[in-house]
Amino acid sequence: MAKTEANKPKVKKSKKPAEPKTVAEAKTLEKVPEYWQLTDDEVLLRSPEPEDDYKTSDSWRVFRIMGEFVGGFDDLATITRGVSIFGSARTDENSPMYAAARETAKLLASAGFEIITGGGPGIMEAANRGAFEAGKVSVGCNIELPFEQSPNPYQTRSLSFKYFFVRKTMFIKYSNAYIIFPGGFGTLDELFEALTLIQTKKIRNFPVVLFGSQYWRGLLAWLTSTMLNEKNINGEDLGLIHLTDSPAEAVKFIVKIHDAADDPTDAGFKGPRRRKIK
Repeated sequence: MAKTEANKPKVKKSKKPAEPKTVAEAKTLEKVPEYWQLTDDEVLLRSPEPEDDYKTSDSWRVFRIMGEFVGGFDDLATITRGVSIFGSARTDENSPMYAAARETAKLLASAGFEIITGGGPGIMEAANRGAFEAGKVSVGCNIELPFEQSPNPYQTRSLSFKYFFVRKTMFIKYSNAYIIFPGGFGTLDELFEALTLIQTKKIRNFPVVLFGSQYWRGLLAWLTSTMLNEKNINGEDLGLIHLTDSPAEAVKFIVKIHDAADDPTDAGFKGPRRRKIK
């Protein structure tokens, strides 16, 4: 007898618990399977409990992390003139910033640079699109998220990472510069990690371009007044930051730093272009 809509078995849908308001609630919710989306990052970063099954598997997870590093290194080994472009995944295709990122990437690609992005929508898509339209290398380094981030279609080389810290290492290792378009927490994370590595001399001759003077003006004012006046940074820590609203100027600045680093006779030369992360 064929099943009708009335006698079809009903599938009970699990409802994700509400976000916790206190630390105690968060600890309780950690034990509810539906609360965790169980991406590899989430599992790795959970604090172990006395009876936590994950605790015993953390050391073995190192092999997966190692495999992800090896895969990334192999896939990106030929990228020697990479420039990473960051910005909001929420930027609309009709936005002036989308158009600017697309144009900037196209100019950089035409100048012989490989374009690297997070592989998603918004500014990332715009940058990959510019490089793709120039017929050059367009790399996307996607990340596994609890909510799906679909890779944009303008990539000539697409990678997928489970761990944020592995992905961030690839951005730094295979880039000669960063261009930071308006974005949110993730964009700021990449910006300040690069600035920290520059400040601590882990990377050298690494220009950072902030695109969009109106968007970044407040942050720069705070960095150059409050943070600098409190002597928490030195003036030279901000020396390789360049603020612009022009794709052509952004590219010109990166080419200038890149060429100077390749020329040991240049007065601004401070070491080899290929940087080492210690």
